[in-house]
Amino acid sequence: MVLENYRKVRGEVDEVCRKAGRDPEEVLLLPVSKTKPAEMIRELYDAGVRDFGENYVQELRAKHEELPEDIRWHMIGHLQRNKVKYIAPFVYLIHSVDSVELARTIDKEAAKCGRTIPILIEVNAGGEESKFGLTVADAPAFLEEIRELEHIKVRGFMTSAPFVSDPETIRFVFRDLYKLSLDTALKNHNNDLVNILSMGMSNDYHVAVEEGATIVRIGTDIFGARDYSQK
Repeated sequence: MVLENYRKVRGEVDEVCRKAGRDPEEVLLLPVSKTKPAEMIRELYDAGVRDFGENYVQELRAKHEELPEDIRWHMIGHLQRNKVKYIAPFVYLIHSVDSVELARTIDKEAAKCGRTIPILIEVNAGGEESKFGLTVADAPAFLEEIRELEHIKVRGFMTSAPFVSDPETIRFVFRDLYKLSLDTALKNHNNDLVNILSMGMSNDYHVAVEEGATIVRIGTDIFGARDYSQK
């Protein structure tokens, strides 16, 4: 069932890309497996999927130890500085960097591991008080402030749009993040620093893809409803 769900979502992403004049290869479908058992991940792994997202450090560590080493683990949830050391040796991409202090901690822990860790800047493009992330206006200055850190590499931006019944009403969130990435690229001599846009989840990924998402983070539509008692 999990593989069937994955293929269904992948097919829908591809169709949205074609209608929008985009190459489907530009969009990574990232299964988000929080609270779900490793067996579900393995079903997708056996079918060739290698990228997976997790929200909690403890769960990410446990699954990394249990599952094959060539999985590319994405940390997409809020990351506390005192937990960076637990994922620094292996994490593939951290989506949720929203403070200079966190960026510096990742830089320090990456140096200890002899790594350069790719990160995304988390932007609260919807302006929700309950969510983490920088404002769109503050993101460029933040990028400049952490640019000198040698053991992280900013690859782009991430946002989570407000949950609404009609995704059309939050299209502006994705559009604003896309514009931010374009504006940043124009000011940057090295444009590949900002070529990732992690935006769109089960409720709104169609609109996010239309507006330029390069990673969509899908949990419920692939793995089913989550059991938060297992967090």
